[in-house]
Amino acid sequence: MRRALPTLCRALRPLLLGAAMGLMLGAPAPAQSHLCDTAAELAARETGVPLPVLLGLTRVETGRSRDGAMEPWPWTLNMGGDGAWHDSEATALAAADLAIAAGRRNVDLGCFQINYHWHGAAFTSLAEMLEPVANARYAARFLTELHASLGDWTEAAGAFHSRNPAQANRYLARYREVMAALPNRVDAPPLAAATRGPSPLPMQARPPLFGPGPPGLLRPARPVRAAPARPLWEP
Repeated sequence: MRRALPTLCRALRPLLLGAAMGLMLGAPAPAQSHLCDTAAELAARETGVPLPVLLGLTRVETGRSRDGAMEPWPWTLNMGGDGAWHDSEATALAAADLAIAAGRRNVDLGCFQINYHWHGAAFTSLAEMLEPVANARYAARFLTELHASLGDWTEAAGAFHSRNPAQANRYLARYREVMAALPNRVDAPPLAAATRGPSPLPMQARPPLFGPGPPGLLRPARPVRAAPARPLWEP
């Protein structure tokens, strides 16, 4: 047994080193693809927003096809049309911080692509804004406000993107496709109103999330581990 242990350790050493290097380089963990759905389920229970609405929105905003299924990705950024899926929270946060430090404001972050210009003041930091649960909770509360105004969850989903009817309708065309392809999920039951979070910022029109950014501002270099993203709802 004593002689076998050094041999076993030598055999395991490459595997352990590979795992450590993966962590150091920010290699994507497969489980991260479920963070947006888990956050959506929590936000649905807290706010009463129908779970399929949140599951559909996060896929329209950040979804990509993996192993034949459409999955949302939490570390997604879009800067005035320059979109990227980042391999890790750290690289996404660094890219967002760099862009905002350079003067850019049309930056969308996280599972629900919350726009920094319109909604950043509701968060204590960029890290909180990117964090899946905080991102989903804010999206759900914002949708609640939109639903109270419009009276329909589909219309609220369109307004979540833009209050401009033409832009909302283009977005909703893709949203309906995604919703039709969702697996059968049971709506999350709402919790008592006392457990719900505070109302978000006053409702206002959002700029086109994937439109051109403000002119004259610096564009940060794309991180080397970022993969280009294209809005799924655009032709």
